[in-house]
Amino acid sequence: MAYRLGFVMEQTLGHITHAENFRNWIAKDSDVVPTWIPVSPEVPDRWDDVPVVRRNWTLRASLRAREQVQAALRSTRLDGLFFHTQVTAIFARRLMANIPTVVSMDATPLNFDSIGNPYQHQPSEFWPVESFKNAVNRRAFKKARRLITWHQWGMHSLIHDYGIDAEKVVVIPPGVDVDKWKVTRDAVSQRPVRLLFVGGNFRRKGGEFLLEAFRQDLMEDCELDIVTRESVDTRGMRGVRVHYNLAPNTPELMKLYARADLFTFPTLADTLPLAVMEAMASGLPVITTTVGALREEVDDGITGFLVPPRDAKALAEATMRLVSNPALRRDMSTAARQAAVQRFNGSQNYAHLLAVCKNCVDAG
Repeated sequence: MAYRLGFVMEQTLGHITHAENFRNWIAKDSDVVPTWIPVSPEVPDRWDDVPVVRRNWTLRASLRAREQVQAALRSTRLDGLFFHTQVTAIFARRLMANIPTVVSMDATPLNFDSIGNPYQHQPSEFWPVESFKNAVNRRAFKKARRLITWHQWGMHSLIHDYGIDAEKVVVIPPGVDVDKWKVTRDAVSQRPVRLLFVGGNFRRKGGEFLLEAFRQDLMEDCELDIVTRESVDTRGMRGVRVHYNLAPNTPELMKLYARADLFTFPTLADTLPLAVMEAMASGLPVITTTVGALREEVDDGITGFLVPPRDAKALAEATMRLVSNPALRRDMSTAARQAAVQRFNGSQNYAHLLAVCKNCVDAG
């Protein structure tokens, strides 16, 4: 049986990489006939001229998504719909009534509210606005056949904040091609130890705290590669190389992961970042923060260390524990790779995700 599925994919931040990875795995499934419906803030349309809508990405994304799905349906039949993230689905209630639909998310809106400051996001102080927002999202969640969240943090929110039946929710993290990211690490390198940071939004990902830690405590023993799209001031520091605008999954980016010894990611706000999965698949111990669902991604003391956000001293101390202990680096490298293969394997996770979509079509 061929499943004609429409994939409505938000094209912002790490969701672009997620969509690319998902697309690669779907191409290997001969039972799926996909229709791709990317929803991007970079593509202008009539909603950019509507006063209230143009300032709110959730409104624009969902209105754009609904129109694009309706346009697709005029030329092709769809057996099922997959929306990622939920911001593309809040105005799709009528579509969901007629087409079996799965809604996927990296975080619920209330999850996001709790970490929103570094994204320049704050909930409205006018409670009727927040009440309306929660009601609209709850309605979309209840209308979908199944809900997929990347982590237990999101599942807990769906159940307890939005009143969703636990049986309707599936936790499926995104994944990476663990074979493609595999790195042979025959020997633990000696000093200087090479640190790697990957984050398009340098400041939100805690890059300034990494530079502070490097300048004060790490520069004598380490080198640092920074991959970002924002300008970085490295004056007064040696051993720092900045690589601008490297695209996801490119050979240039993967070589930096292969040459690194540690992945340093002191993010101020995140959910379940793919860059950390790539680092773990490459066999890199990860030093990151306790925000979002990173506690579910990195096992503190086993695959890396978790430190408080905005704490350059704690970041430096955790890094030096690994810099000064090659045996611990080696053990964490092995554990990180094993965890990536078990929990963030794209071939398993995306197959599971597609199985949920197919089951919804069959049930419908």
